Amino acid sequence: MHTHLMRTIRAERLKLKRSPVWLAFFALPVLSAFFGTNNYLANQGVLQNEWFSLWSQHSLFLCSFFMPALIGTFCSYLWRLEHLRTNWNSFLTTPVPLLCLYLGKLVQAAKMIVLGNGWIFFLYFLCGRLCGLDTAFPPQTLEWFLCGTLGGIIICCIQLALSMMIRSFAIPIGISLLGGIVSLLATSQGPGLFYPYSLYSLDIRSDVVFFNTKSEQIIKRTVQHTVKLSFLCI
Repeated sequence: MHTHLMRTIRAERLKLKRSPVWLAFFALPVLSAFFGTNNYLANQGVLQNEWFSLWSQHSLFLCSFFMPALIGTFCSYLWRLEHLRTNWNSFLTTPVPLLCLYLGKLVQAAKMIVLGNGWIFFLYFLCGRLCGLDTAFPPQTLEWFLCGTLGGIIICCIQLALSMMIRSFAIPIGISLLGGIVSLLATSQGPGLFYPYSLYSLDIRSDVVFFNTKSEQIIKRTVQHTVKLSFLCI
């Protein structure tokens, strides 16, 4: 099975090699960082927690709008070729277990989450220095990065399953964007820990309110959702 999985991962990587879809993971965070930094500079009288206030502005639109839409787009693209013509027949008759076929796509999606989160936090650090923040960079960002990666993988599990079942390229993206918008209500009303699309915002601490949330509680719920949704999708 290990050999089949590695072959599938290589095949998925080749399909994405010259694809422009990955550029969105680098372009949209720049847009989010630009708006967030300007908002921080314009409201420094209210936003006085330096690095934490800057992060709350950077992640304001990123977690509920940009990131769910980006993940939805990437997962739809991973299934785009399979939905063309009779490619599903060829896909299902390959001498590779279906589990490996799914995991190959999930690995590529998870890799993009890691790279995207790394780029997001690099922009956060860069913008902070450009804003004149000369205090130490928050060490908590490593935890936010790791937990945010798990939260992003949860959305990937859902979106890969939806994109597999729905032939349309746009509908799963719309569902992901709607899920991100609903996550705002879920987190503000309290049940965010039980709503998969909210966990990315909670994990990455997209609001000052979440900074005091117990990490153990968030991590436990995130891992539970990741395991459950991975098995359900597989």
